[in-house]
Amino acid sequence: MLLAVDAGNTNVVFAVHDGKEWRGRWRIATRADRTSDEYAVWLLALFQHVGINANDITRCVIGTVVPAALYNLRRVCRDWFDTEPLIARAPLNWGFEIKVDQPNEVGADRLLNALASHTHYGGPLVVIDFGTATTFDVVDRDGAYLGGVIAPGINLSIEALHQAAARLPRIGIGRPQAVIGRSTVPAMQSGIFWGYVGLIEGLVARIKAEYGAPLKVIATGGLAPLFAEGTLVIEKTDPDITLEGLRLLADRNPVPVFHQAALRDPLRSESD
Repeated sequence: MLLAVDAGNTNVVFAVHDGKEWRGRWRIATRADRTSDEYAVWLLALFQHVGINANDITRCVIGTVVPAALYNLRRVCRDWFDTEPLIARAPLNWGFEIKVDQPNEVGADRLLNALASHTHYGGPLVVIDFGTATTFDVVDRDGAYLGGVIAPGINLSIEALHQAAARLPRIGIGRPQAVIGRSTVPAMQSGIFWGYVGLIEGLVARIKAEYGAPLKVIATGGLAPLFAEGTLVIEKTDPDITLEGLRLLADRNPVPVFHQAALRDPLRSESD
């Protein structure tokens, strides 16, 4: 079985694939100071709930945009599953070209989304990921990654509005009944929801015009279904794109050699 770990700025998602299907997905808040033992106690309890034994895990793959979290996530794989994890990075065999100026600066999640989306839906396409940031990533017909757009995430915008304006409350995200809000909270909800719909439609239109050809639009992330209801631009939502990218990347690359020395040296560099 494969243990896939997707570490984002807000949550870390752990998932197990048995070669045919995902057996389980679990998320925990991202904290750089969370130890490998903390992760393991929590994760192994969830394994028991779905009938997975730690010995069933033979491969691990990690994708993270939080470098400080990598050390302890890697320790989980080494200490508890006796496995050296594959770390999603630009120099690996992705099966496509990364056509940007600085490939090493591209977040692993964006490359993983590109890999899975093109594999499952073909190209060319745009992948919209509603995460801590809202990202738009462009993939050509052959699967090459062309770059994209990074915008503030919805929850970041809500929090910034609350923090910067003394009389505006913290609100939840939802589709408002009307565009014109008749009190403060509905007005804020309208601004967030329809404002992001306008952002999505406007950026997708500009991306298509610049690309010069039709593009499929795939969305992922927890808020993807909500915003897909508000616009015809999004053609498909897929909550598992990033995890699928991790699985496909692990299948494309050799299993890393497990370093027993790493278990004895807690200060070993994570850059190797």
